Amino acid sequence: MSRILVVDDNEDILLVMKLILEDFGYEVITLADGNLIFDFIRKDRPDLILLDVMLGNADGRELCREIKECAEMQDIPVILVSASHQLVECIGLNSGSPNDFLAKPFDISDLLQKVGINLTAA
Repeated sequence: MSRILVVDDNEDILLVMKLILEDFGYEVITLADGNLIFDFIRKDRPDLILLDVMLGNADGRELCREIKECAEMQDIPVILVSASHQLVECIGLNSGSPNDFLAKPFDISDLLQKVGINLTAA
């Protein structure tokens, strides 16, 4: 069973994503504080990370860059999630880039498709 870490400061979004993904057989861990992400990854390594861009206490783009530049974590697929649809145009294809992007509000089938593709590619 694939383990997915969902990081978002909105408890409603965390709950919705958790319920959807668990219904489709994934193990889901939620985290509302972006500052705790590295401790969690080192302790309980996920197979995929869904990471909100605008966290109350952290910038998801910066967290993604740090994950992708860390040798022990860089192979974990990261999907950035944001309500800013223009964000996808601003994300370059460099070493700190996410593997994918999901716009809010998201369609359930789009979420599941992106999760499936990125888990398969990992």
